[in-house]
Amino acid sequence: MPHASREIRLKSRPVGTPAPDNFELASVSLPDPGPGQILVRNLWMTVDPYMRGRMYDRESYVPPFQIGEPLQGGAVGEVVASNDPAWKAGDLVESFFGWREAFVAPAGAVQKLPAGKAPPQAYLGVLGMPGLTAYAGLLTVGEPKAGETVFVSGGAGAVGSIVAQIAKIKGCTVVATAGSDDKVKWLKGRGVDHAINYKTCGNLLEAVRAAAPNGIDVYFDNVGGEHLEVALELARPFARFAECGMIAQYNDTAPRPGPRNLIYVVGKSLRIQGFIVSTYANQRPQFLADMTQWIGEGKIASEETVEHGIENAPKAFINLFNGGNTGKMLVKLG
Repeated sequence: MPHASREIRLKSRPVGTPAPDNFELASVSLPDPGPGQILVRNLWMTVDPYMRGRMYDRESYVPPFQIGEPLQGGAVGEVVASNDPAWKAGDLVESFFGWREAFVAPAGAVQKLPAGKAPPQAYLGVLGMPGLTAYAGLLTVGEPKAGETVFVSGGAGAVGSIVAQIAKIKGCTVVATAGSDDKVKWLKGRGVDHAINYKTCGNLLEAVRAAAPNGIDVYFDNVGGEHLEVALELARPFARFAECGMIAQYNDTAPRPGPRNLIYVVGKSLRIQGFIVSTYANQRPQFLADMTQWIGEGKIASEETVEHGIENAPKAFINLFNGGNTGKMLVKLG
């Protein structure tokens, strides 16, 4: 018996900031699951800044999205029909079959979620890829030590908000930037020592310098651009830069000049390291153990911004680039 679903496809490759007409909503009919397959109805899906890179037709660490094909991304859903003895209706699963309401796939293509341990959508945020990105990027790449100063750009985003809180757990002074007064207030409520609205502070360099008069030891970069130049200027000798993302530059239509003060890398003996979260997949068990403990102790809180309905997934994605989210941007389906 066919099963109705809808999905978002890439209609055209964006030039500059993505627009609604780069996407199209399509209706599809799914078959019953074949041998070894399951039918899943998605409950939640995620949109993430890295997806912008997949909209270019170029080689990268992950293949580009194809015109006319459904987009991909993280999702959590519920099994509604199974043709595999290891799965039953009602099981919750995590998959990479986002941007669609339902899908049929081999049972081995999804991962079963523990029942009742956390809200399902948490595995797309604080207990999922963004959380692991923050955990591994800060602790393994940034190597913060108690008493050091950590500077986080995009501090109210899905990754940055977790970085800032882990840095506080590790005994660091934390300086974070965000794009609105409400986000600054949220960061201060989570114990961030100095939260700066980079849109209204005037001179970003002087604002961060005032917050960190002795310089910074770790920079966690989600933004790039001016933020990276500020971090280079204020870095102490042997500072570590964890280069996670540069969202300020994702929609550039031409290469922008590199940091004007990159020469500091030499004189200050800086370590600048880009990273991809999949490199640290082996840390997932320890990450889940630590994060679950910190959440239970009230040391980590997560914020979600939610759009409703598959038809609003492009809107949710586009809003990532204009500051429309605090914490994790999610789409609730069904």
